[in-house]
Amino acid sequence: MKIILQKDVKNVGKVGDLVSVSDGYARNFLFPRKLAVEATEKRVNEFEHLKKVAEIQKKKAHAEREALVTKLKGVTVIFRAQAGDSDKLFGTITTHDISNELEKAGYHIDRRDIHLDEPIKLLGQHKAIVKLGEGLHGEVQVVVERV
Repeated sequence: MKIILQKDVKNVGKVGDLVSVSDGYARNFLFPRKLAVEATEKRVNEFEHLKKVAEIQKKKAHAEREALVTKLKGVTVIFRAQAGDSDKLFGTITTHDISNELEKAGYHIDRRDIHLDEPIKLLGQHKAIVKLGEGLHGEVQVVVERV
């Protein structure tokens, strides 16, 4: 029996795959758990259309992320914080703080996309890497100055 998978099934396939399985496996396991539907002509055409739409949306989102990475080149975020005599901060500059400052500058970047080699605990210049998936990453300069 030909089926279209609606969820990933181990040892069978991934979402949207058109696979052939035994009738009993489909009727007794896959259909009751809503893991698959029977592959009728209408459903196959519908799934193909949905795949094309999803591919277009994926390309558009990728282009937007590429544009954001190019805009991030040369961006510097400045923080003013209290520090002791040895230039050690009374606290830490986190990815959340960097995300908030970038938001104020007009860049909408989630804190989970910002990566630091180590937490920022000293005055001076540091770099934060913004990873937007699929090999797209940019670099933001973080400058911490004394109040």
